Amino acid sequence: MGASVLVTGAGHGIGQATALRLAQAGYEVFATARTRDEAQGLWTRARAEGLELRATALDVADPHACEAAFVDIADLTAGGPDAVVNADGFAVARAVEDVTEETAHRLMEINAFAAVRIARLALPVMRRRGRGRIVNLSSAAGRPVLPLGGWYGASRAASSALTHALRMELTGSGVQVVLIEHGFHATGLLEDAIRSLTPPSGISTRFTDCYRNAAAVLSDPTRFGDPEAAAALVHRALTARRPRARYTVGMDARLAAPLIASLPYAISDPLKRVVLGLSGSQAASRLIRALGRFPQCSKEESRP
Repeated sequence: MGASVLVTGAGHGIGQATALRLAQAGYEVFATARTRDEAQGLWTRARAEGLELRATALDVADPHACEAAFVDIADLTAGGPDAVVNADGFAVARAVEDVTEETAHRLMEINAFAAVRIARLALPVMRRRGRGRIVNLSSAAGRPVLPLGGWYGASRAASSALTHALRMELTGSGVQVVLIEHGFHATGLLEDAIRSLTPPSGISTRFTDCYRNAAAVLSDPTRFGDPEAAAALVHRALTARRPRARYTVGMDARLAAPLIASLPYAISDPLKRVVLGLSGSQAASRLIRALGRFPQCSKEESRP
């Protein structure tokens, strides 16, 4: 058996593709999923493909559950995993004022705090060994701020900043930290986003119409990338002798996100308002939708 690796968020999408790819490459994989059903589904798929891995349910937002999981892994790996891939994620696509504090807290817990929690548990044994690798999956949504993506973007920006700081702080320890930013992929995150768009807005009928149109766009998987591409990049980040500090996967992450983020607010903000349907002509909205995959929103007036 090769090096040991913990992969969180392996119940679906990029996390699952990563766990299976690493198992096929000979890693000793400890995979976690949000629910027992997801963990069982992963284990069943692995067996069907002739692969060996351990799959268990884990709520990465629960500190005590994470500690218990590491105790179990430590018993099986002479202290702890050689590498960690933090792939768990949660998505919400609603206007900032339409997201409850409870939902916002959970979003930040899963997308930002959990990766640090997992790293804190993995680092002591990695330091003692003088080697280790931590790969954190984030999103290009952490760079350009988009309508309906304020909370999600904030959680991803926080994850990117924490990963950057951790990488610098661990210089010389033998532990390497890598950030992978993905674009839109056909994963469980899209399912989360679609579910978040289902309830009507309590703020504005304009938002309700936007939620409906956004859900229709997100429900078309042909628009989005394959999780296998991201899994291949994770494998590369784990095996590279000198991994990059940051990798991006998907044309939207490599090109569109940096371009949008680099534009002056005087240009980008009006364009984004057109996308949201807050200003601009229907023709402009249709043009931007065609160029950028973003949903056109109704211009119906707000109601109290």
